[in-house]
Amino acid sequence: MIKLLRKLHAGWYIFSVVFSFLLFFPVMYYYSRKPDRYLKLNKYRKGFGFLSSALAGFFYRYHYKQQLSWNQPYIVCANHTSNLDISAITLMMQGNFAFLGKEELVRNPVLGMFFRTIDIPVNRESKIASFRAFKKADEYLQQGMSLVIFPEGKIGYEYPPILHEFKNGPFRLAIERQIPIVPVCIDQLWKLMWDDGFKYGSHPGVGQLWVHEPIETKGMNVDDADSLKEQVYQKLQQNYFSK
Repeated sequence: MIKLLRKLHAGWYIFSVVFSFLLFFPVMYYYSRKPDRYLKLNKYRKGFGFLSSALAGFFYRYHYKQQLSWNQPYIVCANHTSNLDISAITLMMQGNFAFLGKEELVRNPVLGMFFRTIDIPVNRESKIASFRAFKKADEYLQQGMSLVIFPEGKIGYEYPPILHEFKNGPFRLAIERQIPIVPVCIDQLWKLMWDDGFKYGSHPGVGQLWVHEPIETKGMNVDDADSLKEQVYQKLQQNYFSK
């Protein structure tokens, strides 16, 4: 019976996403047409993220180790175990921002609108495509936009989830642009809904996000990328997976 209820709830969440997306679509589509409208697009994307989560009983609580100054860009790095992670991080962000994610999301019926416009798809199988993606990410940072990256690059197949090895790109980019990295631990959200919810279903609840103090990269060089990556990895490992 519990399994059935969880499956039904996962279906309800899909409905809430579709309903909220259609509700916000006209205005989000308008603001997605030109880059100078992206700040407005993100404001409505936050509304879409809140409504689609709230209708299904998903809420998020943020614990800041240090208040962030959003008048500067950051590279936000978070663990990734649930599709809810995207909404949770979207609601946390302030100012203008973009996600960097796998190229397959371009074809997603909901996220595709963002990944064809403001967000940055990455094809890691192609060095040329990856170079272009990180070149665009670099341009965004120079324009004062923050970036959201899930450095694992995937949701793993393990259940319960484990923290996978991080990709190098975000850390080299942070050092090259001397941009602070903000590690974010998304705590136990997978227990509410793992991955897309199709296998185990979902249930309402409150996800906890632990927002660490920014790690400054000023004075670092590219040789420090592995050390920076390990520093972020350890913060997430200790804050989440050791529980």
